[in-house]
Order: sequence, then C-alpha cells, then structure tokens
Amino acid sequence: MSNLITVFGATGNQGGSVIRTILEDPDLSKRFRVRGVTRDINKKSSKALAAQGVEIVQGNMSSPEDMKRALQGSDTVFLVTNFWEHMSSKPEIAQGKTVADACKAEGIKHLIFSSLIDATKESNGRLVHITHFDGKAEIERYIRQTGLPASFVMPGIFTTELFNLIHKQENGSYILATPTTTQSLAPFIDIAADMGNFVRAAILNKPESSANTVYASSNYYKFDDIPSHFEAATGKKLKVVTVPGEVFRSFLSGFSPEMAEEIYENLMLLEDPGYYAGAVLTSSLNLLSEKPVGLTEFFTRNKDKW
Repeated sequence: MSNLITVFGATGNQGGSVIRTILEDPDLSKRFRVRGVTRDINKKSSKALAAQGVEIVQGNMSSPEDMKRALQGSDTVFLVTNFWEHMSSKPEIAQGKTVADACKAEGIKHLIFSSLIDATKESNGRLVHITHFDGKAEIERYIRQTGLPASFVMPGIFTTELFNLIHKQENGSYILATPTTTQSLAPFIDIAADMGNFVRAAILNKPESSANTVYASSNYYKFDDIPSHFEAATGKKLKVVTVPGEVFRSFLSGFSPEMAEEIYENLMLLEDPGYYAGAVLTSSLNLLSEKPVGLTEFFTRNKDKW
C-alpha cells in the first residue's frame, strides 16, 4: 500500500509544483498518495487537483484540530507558510509551530519545510527588517527542536520577481536598477517549475536522523550576467545599473515604509552575507533528477512579456 504525503499550499506555486512533480514521476506516483491542504476546497484550482486524484482537504493552519485532521495517516509532509498573507512573521511563525506540533503528535516520518536563512543573525544584526526570512528561520529552529526527521528546502529568488525589476525605457531598451553592486550574486529559481524538483530530491534523500538542507536554485548569477541571458532569449538590450539606496527606495513608493525597507534589505543581503550566507549549491544540484530551469530558459519561456 502506498504512503500518504500531505502537501500544504496545494494550489500555490510551491505546493502546486510539489504535487505536479509527484503525480508526473513514475516512481513517486506509485510510492505516494497525495493529500493537498488548502483554505478553499471549492475554488477551481482545488477541483482541478481533485480531478487528478489528489485528496483535497480544507485546513486552517492556526487550528490544532484542523491540523490533526489534515495530517492523520500521513507519512511525509511538505510545509510552506505564507508570510505575505498577513505581511507579518508573527502569525506565520505561530502557524508553522502549530503544524510542527501536529506532525510530532502524528509521528510524521519526514517533514519537509520551505525555509530561509536567519538574515538578522547572518548579517550580524545589520539587516533586521527581512522578516519573511527570519520568521521561516525561527520555524526551522523549532522543527529541529522537535527531533522530527526533517529536510529544509530553501528556495532562491523567484525568477518571476524579474518582471518587477526589469523596466522598459522610452528608447525600447530595458533597465534593471539595483542598490547592490553589479557583481552581487543572486540565486534564482523558477518556483512553479522547479520547487517540486528540489522537494523530490529531499524525499529521495531523507535524513535518517537530525536534518538536512537543500538549496533550491538553478545557479548563482551576477547581476552583470543577467543581460546576456535576457538578450539571448529576447533579442532585446538590458542594462544593469547600481543606484543609491535612497533612489532605489523611491522606486518603492507604492509600498509601506516597512515593506519598502524589507525589499531594499533583501537585495542588500545578496551583497553581504549572501542570500544563502555563502553556501555552495553543487551538492544540492547533484541531487536533482532533472536539470532546473536557468535564466536563459526562463526568459525564453516568457519573452512575450517583454
């Protein structure tokens, strides 16, 4: 009889990618039955998953009772928490701990969490406003303390963020403005295509004890590298420029001051200590069953958007 994997955020980018990967993998689809947890079981995307044989359950991550029901009978769990739902790490951390407690009570054999580094700690207190990183790092610490066999898959910068960073100029060329040096390294991931790819690697390399970390990015790219990938795919010119912090912040006038600072510091993280605090990607990439989507391929797939 196949085991049950429960996937949170089933209709989102990360959970959706995990479910697609399992359903399309000849071996994993035999090994696992899939249960998807979502807030709304009646929306179109939930019904589409149900039509593919996914068991869809409604679950409030703040409710211990809901989480007990959602996890019942599960062998493996993929957990992603949503900072952006509340724009605050406090409810996100509380939800993450509630799910972790339910996993411990249920005796989950492998918990896979979509995590990020502790930016405040790794920057020695210099970058203290990247709360969507620090909240996930706190959840990770809590999961480690439970003693559950766990994997922490750390997604890089979503390539879709480039839609917000690259802007067309009046002369038809494009510009990407950053407060960092153009030599700063950015690890990118096509999240919808490849989060499942990296989670599959975590499933197939389950830790026997303690925990392991999978860095989910196709590669490190210097900002100076981005134009060559863009131009190869679109045939259009792109220039990367470094602008002062205050100028960059002025581009974020549509955000609250707190969120603008979070975005600014998130980019400055790339410069020092680095998105993954200097971690090397090679060992994680070597675990993959399929080659991840790189920048040129991403731009090619989306060249009609520029």
